[in-house]
Amino acid sequence: MLKIGLTGGIASGKSAVASRLRERGAVLVDADALAREVVEPGTVGLQRIVAEFGDDVLGADGRLDRPKLGALVFGDSPRLAALNGIVHPLVRSRAAAIVAGAPEGAVVVQDIPLLVETGQGTDFHLVLVVDAPEEIRLQRMLEHRGMTEEAARSRMAAQATREERLAAADVVLDNSGTLEQLVAEVDRLWDDRLAPFARNLSAGQRAGRVGGPVLVPSRVEWAREARRLMNRIVKALPAGQQDTVTVDHIGSTSVPGLDAKDVIDLQLTVPDLDVADALAPALAAAGYPLIPGITADNPKRSHPNPEDWRKRIHANADPGRPVNLHIRAAGSPGWRFALCFRDWLRAEPAAAAEYLALKRRLAAAHAADMSTADYAEAKEDWFTAIEEPLERWVKQSGWEPPSPVS
Repeated sequence: MLKIGLTGGIASGKSAVASRLRERGAVLVDADALAREVVEPGTVGLQRIVAEFGDDVLGADGRLDRPKLGALVFGDSPRLAALNGIVHPLVRSRAAAIVAGAPEGAVVVQDIPLLVETGQGTDFHLVLVVDAPEEIRLQRMLEHRGMTEEAARSRMAAQATREERLAAADVVLDNSGTLEQLVAEVDRLWDDRLAPFARNLSAGQRAGRVGGPVLVPSRVEWAREARRLMNRIVKALPAGQQDTVTVDHIGSTSVPGLDAKDVIDLQLTVPDLDVADALAPALAAAGYPLIPGITADNPKRSHPNPEDWRKRIHANADPGRPVNLHIRAAGSPGWRFALCFRDWLRAEPAAAAEYLALKRRLAAAHAADMSTADYAEAKEDWFTAIEEPLERWVKQSGWEPPSPVS
């Protein structure tokens, strides 16, 4: 199933997005609704709250008096932490049960107001953030919720900043306009990305890519996207394997200032390729199915034993963000080259400029191709030619690869 985390600041319009996603067919898990459910009369949650805060938090009907409890914890970090320590685990447990019961192939959307604050972004295939400028959100709270400006600003200040939410987002839904515009944006997202992503996951296949190489100017967002993807990949692996692997951002998008195809290349370092094969099911479930038939880097690259260039390569099932995941054994020539070449381009502007000129020339020559295979093949002679200057730089700079994983 496709797991989506949905969040947004107060008065951003998150509830409208959640409602539309449910109308389109998503299984919706509403954290606010669950937070109320787990403290209903007779629940363990309510018993624990009363034990922590006293009987005064109960109304005459035996239910939790939310305004009274809110007044106790608002602005009191230790007491708020105590409340969250009671409620959040219960909500997560109930949410996990709903997710486990969702149909195969479903799009499961978890509506979590504090997703960023609680660091849950790595639990999902995608994080959707509903966004609107603070002044628009403030106006909505004043007009539609009857709040004072002081109360509204206080509520916003108690949440993650807008910048923190945007940094955690795979998708940003702009709700600075009308409700109709927001609904149309959600529908486009569902049709173009979420539904195809879910189908690809169920089929265990990568998202389709058609067309020749298209270079775009370097984007500062690539590094942030890569970090988010790397953290998510590690989190998706079996617990016993997470400490035995590392993930690095490699390829042209990892070199600041270098034009590149808008495809993020990552390298997952494993002790050996038997481990890579064992991780394949977990990676597929995380949205990175194996691409069969590609088992080695290009053998034209000079090396006494081409077998040492073996690897596995996965690509993601998300049609909205192309990613190649290269899995190589620690210490292997291909593993070393990927890291060394990246660092050489970062350190040597002349080398980066030469590579960029090559990329632009070949991209133009292969612009009409139906894939990027011939473009990639055409770069191989250059890769062979730069082995000597690359190794000279290694010797002069003292570059060493990172310590292999254990």
